[in-house]
Amino acid sequence: MKKLSKYIDHTNLKPDAQKATIEKLCADAREWDFASVCVNPCNIPLAKQLLKGSDVMVCTVIGFPLGQNTTKIKVAETKDAYKMGCDEFDMVINIGKLKDGDTDYVRNEIKAVVKAAKGKTVKVIIETGLLTDEEKATATRLSCEAGAHFVKTCTGVSKGVATVEDIKLMKANLSGNVELKASAGIRSYADAQALIDAGASRLGTSAGMAIVTDAPKA
Repeated sequence: MKKLSKYIDHTNLKPDAQKATIEKLCADAREWDFASVCVNPCNIPLAKQLLKGSDVMVCTVIGFPLGQNTTKIKVAETKDAYKMGCDEFDMVINIGKLKDGDTDYVRNEIKAVVKAAKGKTVKVIIETGLLTDEEKATATRLSCEAGAHFVKTCTGVSKGVATVEDIKLMKANLSGNVELKASAGIRSYADAQALIDAGASRLGTSAGMAIVTDAPKA
């Protein structure tokens, strides 16, 4: 098993995130050797500069937080982030289209973002707090069919948090080499370990340092 810190996408997606908070985010990510920092698109260049020479990746969000942008805009966001050197892309699906049963729209939109990312990691946020179990299963399968690399639980903005039950349900509907990212409400080592044990291989949280320091010492 990889070390605990490498499960963590150290996150600050707040609307009032300033230069100083992103600098601290990246400094903490370097110190604790997290998998990535997850920042809003406007902060990609700063994060790339601050993390140069480290193996901490820069992740951003696409169609965040509502998922209601047009596919054209989501693709443009992805292409712009790619040009700025972003390593990973967490996109929000169009939840309304999923609930309408328009699976072709959802699948094709994910495909379009995956194509725009040019082989870099795409994580699909399905916003589990707004979905029935059947819709969670469908969204997971569509993400796999569309070529996503991860399926992710929540934005952390709408209702709902990452749960063991949802991770298990999503895992049962994965195909290929697609992985799971648990995000929202992960505040302690116990939370993190339970989600990892259930099948998550990445955790989105702003409490990464608390989680790592709370871990049992060997």
